[in-house]
Amino acid sequence: MAQSKTPSPIEFEPPYPGYVFSHQHLLGIADLSPHDITHLLDRAHEAVSVSRQVEKKKVTLRGRTQINLFFESSTRTQSSFELAGKRLGADVMNMSVGSSSVKKGETLIDTAMTLNAMQPDLLVVRHHSAGAAELLAQKVGCSVINAGDGAHEHPTQALLDALTIRRHLGSVERQTVAICGDILHSRVARSNIILLNALGARVRVIAPSTLLPSGIERLGVEVFNRMEDGLPGCDVVMMLRLQRERMEGALIPSVREYFHYFGLDAKKLKMANPNALVMHPGPMNRGVEISSEVADGAQSVIQVQVEMGVALRMAVIETLIETSDRLSQKRSHRSAV
Repeated sequence: MAQSKTPSPIEFEPPYPGYVFSHQHLLGIADLSPHDITHLLDRAHEAVSVSRQVEKKKVTLRGRTQINLFFESSTRTQSSFELAGKRLGADVMNMSVGSSSVKKGETLIDTAMTLNAMQPDLLVVRHHSAGAAELLAQKVGCSVINAGDGAHEHPTQALLDALTIRRHLGSVERQTVAICGDILHSRVARSNIILLNALGARVRVIAPSTLLPSGIERLGVEVFNRMEDGLPGCDVVMMLRLQRERMEGALIPSVREYFHYFGLDAKKLKMANPNALVMHPGPMNRGVEISSEVADGAQSVIQVQVEMGVALRMAVIETLIETSDRLSQKRSHRSAV
């Protein structure tokens, strides 16, 4: 395991007196302030200790219903949300889209109306189209979490990555983070760039020009087309999956050549700072974007990211339900008056 600073126990408290988390949904990192992000990371820090206890189940959400609606398959993200909901005491339903009415031609809005009639408290959505989670949030009466929408955003992945960095390096601020690989098709990269900049990190992206979005510099990143140029001085090296299923045309010469120039192996890792953290959102293509030696090596925190995912999603679910309850009470009070 990479060398890390032992996280000091913290008491959960608001970032400043009078602060209240005010979002009913989590649709993207771009909607959150640095205080909102810190609030969620602090709560997730506490949830890690809960997940490491023998008795992991809380009763916070007893009687509440969480529906996981995944239009794209993702074993890691879906199972993480399911476990998070169950550890909070919620009733969790995984909706199988492949065998549902959606497969038979039902529109997304029709699906939203059907789910809304079931009176859920939380809807976790993963969809291949950007904006799908936001559309559902406009049509249902419960909280909605975006578990990934097209190439747009994947907010909980960015939050769990920040939690991993903070627990190992002490803070996100002033860390130099290189995000490497298929930036063009990655919602993980977009959410991480927004979050890391919000918390004061220095962000670099390293990729072939064919896998960089036009105008990426406007997001506040340094752009490199060679690992040799971008890795020196980095505290964190975050690799991305090569998303060949989203590619149209020959954006890379070959997988073998891609790994030679942009895959993270032990030789390239030595260019970064000593003990730099190695991260990957998964699933990994070993020998394509990362070597097994590095993925399983002492500097890798890839498995830690998986553990942090459950804790972070517990924090997000609990926070959104609390906010939703508070907003409902306000509306009820205004109606009574």
